[in-house]
Amino acid sequence: MTFRMYAAAVVILGAAVAAHAGDIHGKVSGAKGESVVYVEAIAGKTFPAPTEHPVMDQKGLMFQPHIMVVQLGTTVKFLNSDSVAHNVFWPSVNGNKKMGHNLGTWPQGDSRNFTFNNPGIVPLFCNVHPDMSGYIIVSPTPYYTTTNAAGEFTIKDVPNGTYSVTAWHEGRKPHTSQVTVSGATTLDMTVTK
Repeated sequence: MTFRMYAAAVVILGAAVAAHAGDIHGKVSGAKGESVVYVEAIAGKTFPAPTEHPVMDQKGLMFQPHIMVVQLGTTVKFLNSDSVAHNVFWPSVNGNKKMGHNLGTWPQGDSRNFTFNNPGIVPLFCNVHPDMSGYIIVSPTPYYTTTNAAGEFTIKDVPNGTYSVTAWHEGRKPHTSQVTVSGATTLDMTVTK
């Protein structure tokens, strides 16, 4: 095969793959600051758990980052970087109190791991410091992102099809819309109190 034939085959293959996936572009309005946008569970489709273990740090008497988005099946490392003991607990996952959990309390430099096998909103707190709070958003798919300061977002390489997409913003009700992806697709959503 000549180089020209190989290059042409690569271009054709790339176009074929691109024809079966698209990006969802849009804007979340109704709140200022960062929102999370993710594709809900896809019937009959599962995704391998990520091998990366993101770190939710307790530093400066805050959860850092304040909002973390992970894919279902992700193991999160909860680290204490402060010179005081911290606790990590969540009263529910997506409002289901049966999924609440308490990781316990540990000193500076120690950590605890937890694998999130249920999708939804996980509000984080510290029993030792009641003013501390944060969130982990567990997306059921690898198709998620956060908005920029203007509320704009792009979810890349979503396979063609019809999906439910949810926008979440702290202090607002989540908003879910249906979207049919066929190449580049636009979806604007509004979150409300």
